[in-house]
Amino acid sequence: MEFFFEIFLQFFGELIVQVLAEILADFGLRAMADPLRKPRSPVLSTVGYALWGAIAGAISLFLFPASAIRNPVFRAINLAVTPLAIAAVMALLGKARNKRGRLLVRLDRFGYAYVFALFMAVVRFIWAS
Repeated sequence: MEFFFEIFLQFFGELIVQVLAEILADFGLRAMADPLRKPRSPVLSTVGYALWGAIAGAISLFLFPASAIRNPVFRAINLAVTPLAIAAVMALLGKARNKRGRLLVRLDRFGYAYVFALFMAVVRFIWAS
């Protein structure tokens, strides 16, 4: 039982680091949204979110240099699962914001949130100790 609790806490720790980065990115994008109302290319936006995700991953390494997950197999599972979970949460938040009539940014969509979270997770997967 203790083993499963430890595994749960490790995944939860990595998830929290990435959720915090997504939330901070979301706040930053909302602050810049008014000057950027002109529609942008989806391909360029995807590349931009990939770069921002990698940058967020690098910044997170300065704050949390060690991965909460020590087992290499579980780290690989985390690499696959966490970006999907974060993207789903961001998409749900986007739907809630849309219902309230709030301004949406591309990070409120599943695909862009997934790209951001995936690149952040890849950077952490490769360089977190």
